[in-house]
Amino acid sequence: MRFNFKQIASFSGLLLIINGIFMFLCLPFSIYYDEPIYPLGLSGLITLLTGATIWFINRKNQNKELKKKDGYLVVIVGWLTMSLFGTFPFLLSGEISNFTDAFFETISGFTTTGASILTDIEGVSKGILFWRSLTQWIGGMGIIVLAVAILPILGIGGMQLFIAEAPGLSPDKMKPRIKEVAKRLWFIYIGLTMLEMVLLMFGGMNFYDAINHALTTMATGGFSTKNASIAHFDSAYIQYVITFFMFLAGTNFTITYYGLKGKFAKVWSNEEFRNYLILVILLSVCISFFVFSSKWEGFEKSFRDSIFQVVSIITTTGFVSADYTAWAPFLTIIFFLLMFVGASAGSTAGGVKIIRHTLLFKNSFLEMKRQLHPSAVIPVRLNSQAVSRDITYNVLAFVMIYLLIYGVGVFLISFTGVDFDTALGAVATCLGNIGPGLGSVGPVNNFAHITPFGKWLLAGLMLLGRLELFTVLMLFNPNFWKKY
Repeated sequence: MRFNFKQIASFSGLLLIINGIFMFLCLPFSIYYDEPIYPLGLSGLITLLTGATIWFINRKNQNKELKKKDGYLVVIVGWLTMSLFGTFPFLLSGEISNFTDAFFETISGFTTTGASILTDIEGVSKGILFWRSLTQWIGGMGIIVLAVAILPILGIGGMQLFIAEAPGLSPDKMKPRIKEVAKRLWFIYIGLTMLEMVLLMFGGMNFYDAINHALTTMATGGFSTKNASIAHFDSAYIQYVITFFMFLAGTNFTITYYGLKGKFAKVWSNEEFRNYLILVILLSVCISFFVFSSKWEGFEKSFRDSIFQVVSIITTTGFVSADYTAWAPFLTIIFFLLMFVGASAGSTAGGVKIIRHTLLFKNSFLEMKRQLHPSAVIPVRLNSQAVSRDITYNVLAFVMIYLLIYGVGVFLISFTGVDFDTALGAVATCLGNIGPGLGSVGPVNNFAHITPFGKWLLAGLMLLGRLELFTVLMLFNPNFWKKY
């Protein structure tokens, strides 16, 4: 099968047009705060014109059906193109002086990772800082598009998980509903972002801080306008509001839709959501009791910081209200393990996802039962529905490859001279799209000191993790490029 490069170019051009428009949306902040407008204005103009030119030249191919192989390239080329052009505001403004750092910051935004090389966030111009937050919100919306429109066509990990959440659906049955589902989820995404912004303003945040944090919360991105992240505001109300919206952002958006419709029985019947909620509550209560007993802080403050950090790490948001690495060594290990959990499939969260862990544990326990009854057919069940072996094998392969990539990543990053804790934390947080890690890239530090090689390696891991591994790894399969 030949690649339709004109169709791939057409999609990339359309994405650049959208990218350019969003850059122009940052200009009012530059104007209001009396900052130079040319970095964002020129970046937006270049991006918009480039995208429009590419789209116009290849526009006749846009309405053709997207083939499976083309789908892989659309996703990867689209994400890379957005990230490359997204560096322009940082470079033209001089806020980030070299391309490596600018690309690292930008792809960290679009992949909703939240790892940063900026050492003085509050010193960055408001317009550029808003663009930085906006990259995460765009990336979060892009994940929704990926989940409901692209992955079903590719027929890989994300699609199987989507079907597992809605038994009986097939790619063919989903196609007529893609636009309907996407519009519904976008409406929820935008609506929750606006609601959080308003609630944060009620808590004392100014409009600028409120909209930035609302954008990066719903994207589970974690970029903040403050050097100390959420700890800067020292407000119980703000922490609880952001905790609630981080939890929502880590919930399957289809489940959120059912909740908004008042179909709570359908919400609670979802096994992944139940496991997600129970895990958050149990860990938050246990950790808060230990922090309270060992730090002699008030119980409310201990509980608030504990649940905030648990939700922040599980949902791969990466906001910081306290330095969890300073609490106790065994708690640091718990938070490190949480970096491999991830929240729900069909959310903006990164990571392995709870649904994969659920299927993995169920299959592992059932395997012992199968050993005792080798002739019995004992399927794995999710939401009372039998899960096909193809999905189970996909989950096993995903987890194995995820851990393999993690191990290789730690080995490679160790050559940059970082200590062992930093190597473990940096790779875990970038592959899981979380943000803060351990060691010198922990919650009170950043990635500025990492070598250029290390930054490019970590940027690649961000993309791998965000696009569900297989989407990127497929390009390294020689059979992918064969014509047949």
